[in-house]
Amino acid sequence: MKAWGNNREGQLGDGSWGSFSATAASVQGLSSTDVVKIAAGAEGPGNGHGLALLTDGTVLSWGSNRSGQLGDGSTFGRNTPGPVVGLSNATDVAAGGAHSLALLADKTVVAWGRNNYGQLGNRANTDSGVPVRVEGLDKVVALAAGLHHSLALREDGTVWAWGHGLNGRLGHGSEAGSNAPVQVPGLTGVTRIAAGAHHSLALVGGATVKAWGDNAGGQLGDGSTIKRYTPVEVELGAGTVSLIAAGGNHSLAVTGSDKHLSTWGQNTSGQLGDGTTNSSYKPVTVPGLTGVQLAAGGREHTVVVLGDGTVRSWGANSSGQLADGTQTNSSTPVASQTGLTRADKIAAPAGGDFSIAN
Repeated sequence: MKAWGNNREGQLGDGSWGSFSATAASVQGLSSTDVVKIAAGAEGPGNGHGLALLTDGTVLSWGSNRSGQLGDGSTFGRNTPGPVVGLSNATDVAAGGAHSLALLADKTVVAWGRNNYGQLGNRANTDSGVPVRVEGLDKVVALAAGLHHSLALREDGTVWAWGHGLNGRLGHGSEAGSNAPVQVPGLTGVTRIAAGAHHSLALVGGATVKAWGDNAGGQLGDGSTIKRYTPVEVELGAGTVSLIAAGGNHSLAVTGSDKHLSTWGQNTSGQLGDGTTNSSYKPVTVPGLTGVQLAAGGREHTVVVLGDGTVRSWGANSSGQLADGTQTNSSTPVASQTGLTRADKIAAPAGGDFSIAN
């Protein structure tokens, strides 16, 4: 497994504490064949943490830990992976700003880390350095985490949210926060979810994307910059959608039979990949890029995996988060020097400046 970009708090997991790495570093002690899922979280530039779900159901974590987001019972950061306490039956993981989530084999959810806005979902607002149960939530099949909010997709196709409600990111009709899960109204048949820093996305069926929350950069894709307290439809037009992802203030969707990438939202660092630095309130197509299998959005950068397993990145690069050996921003995709012959997992934090691939 490889990681690159900002490493001020050991979030690359390579055993070092450094400013950044503009080429991929090896995360220590992790065999690529043992890793089932990866996740990356950060509250802002300079900090961040990583999670790796292993084949035996355990979870390893590394990086920032001021709020207990590593789940080891302490608030000391680590620059190499270590175990999350008490987890042996996890099936999925997600990472927010300074909190973490895990889906268990019984389809319930646990969370740990920062909880000032109720993002752990345990009806409290006290941080926890070890996993605690998310209250009243079962039959969950997928998770997502934003900067200060969390999402869960249940097997009946409904979406549930908890944490900070500012700008409507919980999608329940107001800015009220919640320290326990609340259902996002009007959403059924959802197949995928994603969370940006302050906004959320849901794929309904295989063709319609709904969005809600902050929209100052146009990240909801409805042609406006109006924040939405309930889901609105992204103006993608006709066609299939196979994947959605969200960055800091931008959003992504893999669309069409050729698996091209549509992007929308803030573009100050070229994170939309369309060759400009102009924000877009509706989806635009990243030119010359097809066969996208995986996509992730960082604070102001985007990273994808193509069908041949190679990695492409674009956007902000001051911390080397494009892994092209430079610190130069790019508004079009560049080849990332990951050293991976065939990546099949990718993660980037909506609030941070690093990436992880396996």
